[in-house]
Amino acid sequence: MIDDAELFIERVQTGVRMEKRLLKVLKALAEYHDMSLGDLLEGIVLHAFDGKVPFSEESLKRIHDLKRFYALDLDSSASHRLKEIKRHSQHSSLNKKNPEKKK
Repeated sequence: MIDDAELFIERVQTGVRMEKRLLKVLKALAEYHDMSLGDLLEGIVLHAFDGKVPFSEESLKRIHDLKRFYALDLDSSASHRLKEIKRHSQHSSLNKKNPEKKK
C-alpha cells in the first residue's frame, strides 16, 4: 500500500482508439468531475487492477444519464466483441483511382 504523499510519475501520450460514444461518455464524466480524461482513465484502471469498483453510486447514476444522452447501449457483455466499421476516406479512394499521385 502507498501512503498519502504525492507520487511523481512520467506520463506518455498515447493514440488509443475507442468506440465513439464510449469516449463521449468518458469525456463528459471527466468534465463533470473536473478532471482530465487521462486522470479519469488512470483512476478506473488502478481501481480495476485492485478489484475495486471505481465509481460511487452518484457517479454510476451520472454515467447512466450520460449513456442515455449519447445513445450508448453497450455494457460489459460487449467487451472483446466490438468490431470496427471500416470506412474509406475520400482521400484514400482518390489515391486508388490515381495511384501515380500517391506520395
